[in-house]
Amino acid sequence: MISEIYDVIVVGAGHAGCEAAAAAANLGSKTLLVTMNMQTIGQMSCNPAMGGIAKGQIVREIDAMGGYSGIVADKSAIQFKMLNLSKGPAMWSPRTQNDRMLFAEEWRLALENTPNLDFFQDMVKQLIVENNKVAGVVTSLGIEIRAKSVVLTNGTFLNGLIHVGDKQLGGGRMGEPRAFGITEQLVTLGFEAGRMKTGTPPRVDGRSLDYSKMEEQKGDENPQKFSYLDTPKLTKQLSCHIVYTNETVHDILREGFDRSPMFNGTIQSLGPRYCPSIEDKINRFAERNRHQLFVEPEGWKTVEIYVNGFSSSLPEDVQIKAMKHIPGFENVKVFRPGYAIEYDYFPPTQLKHTLETKLIDNLYFAGQINGTTGYEEAAGQGLIAGINAHNKVHDKGDFILNRDEAYIGVLIDDLITKGTEEPYRMFTSRAEYRLLLRQDNADIRLTEKAYQLGLAKEDRLRRVETKISESQALEEFLRETSLKPGVINPILESIESNPVDQAYRAAQFLTRPNITLEKLDEIDSIKEVSSQYNDEVREQAEINIKYKGYIEKEKENVAKLNRLENIKIPEDFDYTKLSSLSAEAKQKMSNVRPKTIAQAGRISGVSPADINVLLVYLGR
Repeated sequence: MISEIYDVIVVGAGHAGCEAAAAAANLGSKTLLVTMNMQTIGQMSCNPAMGGIAKGQIVREIDAMGGYSGIVADKSAIQFKMLNLSKGPAMWSPRTQNDRMLFAEEWRLALENTPNLDFFQDMVKQLIVENNKVAGVVTSLGIEIRAKSVVLTNGTFLNGLIHVGDKQLGGGRMGEPRAFGITEQLVTLGFEAGRMKTGTPPRVDGRSLDYSKMEEQKGDENPQKFSYLDTPKLTKQLSCHIVYTNETVHDILREGFDRSPMFNGTIQSLGPRYCPSIEDKINRFAERNRHQLFVEPEGWKTVEIYVNGFSSSLPEDVQIKAMKHIPGFENVKVFRPGYAIEYDYFPPTQLKHTLETKLIDNLYFAGQINGTTGYEEAAGQGLIAGINAHNKVHDKGDFILNRDEAYIGVLIDDLITKGTEEPYRMFTSRAEYRLLLRQDNADIRLTEKAYQLGLAKEDRLRRVETKISESQALEEFLRETSLKPGVINPILESIESNPVDQAYRAAQFLTRPNITLEKLDEIDSIKEVSSQYNDEVREQAEINIKYKGYIEKEKENVAKLNRLENIKIPEDFDYTKLSSLSAEAKQKMSNVRPKTIAQAGRISGVSPADINVLLVYLGR
């Protein structure tokens, strides 16, 4: 039926699959995206939002690399918030609330307008493997489709099992069948597999809620956007709302614990630590008498509401009874109860940094199959897998982002080096160089790399170069412009900052924590120049001045670590012959096969003493 041999086949059309297919196709590979349902391409399976703490940085990195997630998020946004503005710029994280249906529509339209990309609707049940190299896929209809590389992005569909109380049904999402055959085949090929769990809250009818009993959460007054391109800015926004559970709600939920698959042993796999179900919260944090819930609209035109924070696998009658005691939910009508889902994953230490598997050549894993949770984490992996699948079949080099270059680099290095036994979620705290990996400079960090690959066009590169030169010019102006006491002191006194008795450069005042460029704009000579630049340039210049010392210190630390990154370990290195290595280090390093001394040092269980032994041996 399909006689063409593709360069890249991507299995699954979630966030990882969509980015993988787009990257490979845009780089010039003849690409096929195989999905079980063409109507659910780019589906937001859980919450209707993109970004958030550290996740927003990943979306901006994907955009800077020429991916689609930021563009799709902007085109389907119904609200924008920049989180953590009360903290330093390393913590600022963009987040959009999105129209779920519009998000999926925009993804499909973007992919359908991507050259070199074909689609096929069917379930992949088997890989074609010849001489330890993947050669295509076999679908449930028995159709063989040949390819030079395959990217698996199966999400929660591999042997997915849905739990609602004591009811169980097979499925990858509610109402959609699970996928089977791939796990069993990979295990026979020598892969290690495991099980993980995730969950989702109930969806309810917004017409049945009383919002007057809730706290309104509006979007930012001047909303930004994800993409560095000219995507539309929000001119109107929908509000979310905050409400809290109470002791009555908790007591009702506890009544159903004996029927909960989490507590009666039915579910034994681990769920996401940082996004627990409501029953897990009231069990683990029994001392708390309330938990925060976010009441989130699903789109511009629908009445469907997502009850963020109320993820549950309790029986549906218990969920509904408990919800009726949440303020504003007294008359709630439920569209669908919450549920938990268990699914197969493959510990990611079985992968290279390119996300190619170590056992089978030209086979790549991306997304939840690697043990991650979250749209953004999946999309970032999909982008890298798609790039490397293309590069491999066209005899080009590996493309790897380092930990000091991108959150995507931190994510993949953590997975490959440390593995994970519970769903991995990105946080700013996981990045040791987070001041360098800010959301505002993702374009500066990554656009040239994308241009060299062929994912970013020249006009995008020129735009970044203009941003850099203009921010440098504004910085130079602020470092050279003196402000006399008579000019600056009224401003300092208005914000209770110590006045000065002599002239200082404008940049020196910006280093004070409560002085901003916007405040300095009250001085006509400053405003006359700074107003010539857009908000992006102004923000970049201000951050570079305020945090210059900290940024330089982080760059020094990167340079030190990169010396260890440059010390390569041979791929066939036999760790067992080093008697001075600890037994755990021998086992862990033999399993992970680190490429450099720096990566070896990041493996849990490998001590500084073990690294010294390696350094001495390699030095000889």
